[in-house]
Amino acid sequence: MQQIKNYINGQLVAPKAGKYIDNYNPATGEVYSHIPDSDEQDVEQAVQGALAAFPAWASTSAAKRGQLLMRIADLIDKYQDRLAEAESVDNGKPLKLAKAVDIPRASSNMRFYGTAIQHFASEAHYMEGTEAINYTVRHPHGVAGCISPWNLPLYLFTWKIAPALAAGNCVVAKPSEVTPMTASLLSELCMEAGLPAGVLNIVHGYGYKVGAAIVAHPNVPVLSFTGGTNTGRSIAATAAPMFKKLSLELGGKNPNIIFADCDFNNALHTSIQSSFANQGQICLCGSRIFIERPLYEQFKQAFVDKVQNVTVGDPMEDGTKMGAVVSEQHMQKVLSYIELARQEGGSILTGGQQVHLSGRCAKGWFIAPTVIEGLSPECRTNTEEIFGPVVTLTPFDTDEEVIQYANCTDYGLSATIWTKDLSRAHRVAHQVRSGIVWINTWLLRDLRTPFGGMKNSGVGREGGFEALRFFTEPQNICVKL
Repeated sequence: MQQIKNYINGQLVAPKAGKYIDNYNPATGEVYSHIPDSDEQDVEQAVQGALAAFPAWASTSAAKRGQLLMRIADLIDKYQDRLAEAESVDNGKPLKLAKAVDIPRASSNMRFYGTAIQHFASEAHYMEGTEAINYTVRHPHGVAGCISPWNLPLYLFTWKIAPALAAGNCVVAKPSEVTPMTASLLSELCMEAGLPAGVLNIVHGYGYKVGAAIVAHPNVPVLSFTGGTNTGRSIAATAAPMFKKLSLELGGKNPNIIFADCDFNNALHTSIQSSFANQGQICLCGSRIFIERPLYEQFKQAFVDKVQNVTVGDPMEDGTKMGAVVSEQHMQKVLSYIELARQEGGSILTGGQQVHLSGRCAKGWFIAPTVIEGLSPECRTNTEEIFGPVVTLTPFDTDEEVIQYANCTDYGLSATIWTKDLSRAHRVAHQVRSGIVWINTWLLRDLRTPFGGMKNSGVGREGGFEALRFFTEPQNICVKL
């Protein structure tokens, strides 16, 4: 049985308490490895290693830091197949998806910030008539805490650590205890790349132990977290009295708005992806589909027909479109929401149950892609985050009506709008309270753009120079000439 280790101060080390957590393969329901059950002792060791490494790392040139990130990206590319297989086994997602999306994006994250830091400019302001000039410099904070989720493990792990490292911080990072494997493999790549000891530290374990210790540590002044809204609220409660700098990327309940004049085939095909990609376990999935009434019946029938042809199966098989959800606990949560939808008066058009496979996946955690109609836009099923392969269909008549529907949740992460009328598209986009709005597309990401949500979907923005600004402290210097 494989037993992974923490990566602290440049070494792979066992947890100080000597305890481990079972790590499950979601497709088989079986334990296949053990991960450290770390605690505040391990976090303290990691923070001390990061503090010791910080002066030399902060004074390393941006070009040199960038080169090291690029070297890690090269190694991610070199070991792409190994990383993709590890991601699929650990998370339950189809191997093809991990190869096509997760691992290439992790490499892109390292490359983007490895080069972006060399173009990160400060400002200068000349004060006419005073013979003075102000200029701004940006300093790294010191030790950054980065806590990432289980749905896109290496993708979102590198999305945090890359800008933090590029900006000159040292990092203490916690991957999800549900999907630790690719973060563990990244430890080995960092050692192979020659990353100095203590610059990146990866501590595995439970959120209530490791995550809480990172958040509460007095020598971790900046925190980046992606995960559930309730956890984000708890982090903010701890961090706010300590005046820590926070970036919180939280939940979503995203509207997918389909007008009658849309490109029907494009909207249909993409809506299948935006509903069920990664088993619906992407914070950007469009789980609420609003369809203009003249198109409703046609779209509903075509959508349900396509969903019924989505293959749920072994993540390792080429024909699989949907793999396993991440854990048995999460499967039960998703199934409970499907039952709630029935109680709220919803009609299950397709799916609605656990899928039982044969062979090696007989004990795996699979759910049929589920489509529901007949629910009020304000009901719990339509306003609470399910984070699984479940979508609802709702007709609408006017722009004003669908804008009201789109905005009636506590979340505001993303939205998608399908129409050939660009005036309408812009008008609706400006009124939807979402941090990201896609028009006639979905999940088309430019790494230069700010990423984040409104309302309970988060605080702050990631991506592009926004992330480099977050991981640095601005200082204004005024010089009288």
